[in-house]
Amino acid sequence: MPANIKELFTTVAQPGRIEWISVRPERNVPAQPVDEVIVSVQKGLMGDHYSGQNGKRHVTLIQAEHLPAIASFAGRPTVDPALLRRNMVVSGINLLALKGQTFRLGDEVVLEYTGECHPCSKMETALGEGGYSAMRGHGGITARVIQGGQVRVGDQVTLL
Repeated sequence: MPANIKELFTTVAQPGRIEWISVRPERNVPAQPVDEVIVSVQKGLMGDHYSGQNGKRHVTLIQAEHLPAIASFAGRPTVDPALLRRNMVVSGINLLALKGQTFRLGDEVVLEYTGECHPCSKMETALGEGGYSAMRGHGGITARVIQGGQVRVGDQVTLL
């Protein structure tokens, strides 16, 4: 059991799981769900229009457990992750607990937490009036690729 606050910041209860992956091949097109993706140190997610533009945002991840909250705040019964403009939906591990950490996706890919992924004004169109506010505090995180490889739906997310 961790003895001090520093150790508490580097301890998670369990590994997470990748529930959903998407790429958007061009700007302003819907996210396309995929079962697997190649992740590159230089480009981020291969096949995603954003690849290579900004190393701090190579990959965007959102918490699966937050999707029902977003839906509730937006006055919807559910929310399709494709509307939220994130690359991956992860369950079982608190993404904010990865702040300042590196973490592994599957067997190969290593990411570094670079910040929170705040909602953009496009959430008003995607989720309707109040969509931006529905996402506040639930937008997920951004990450930089430290080591590339392949990632699949069902792969574990583990703190390094």
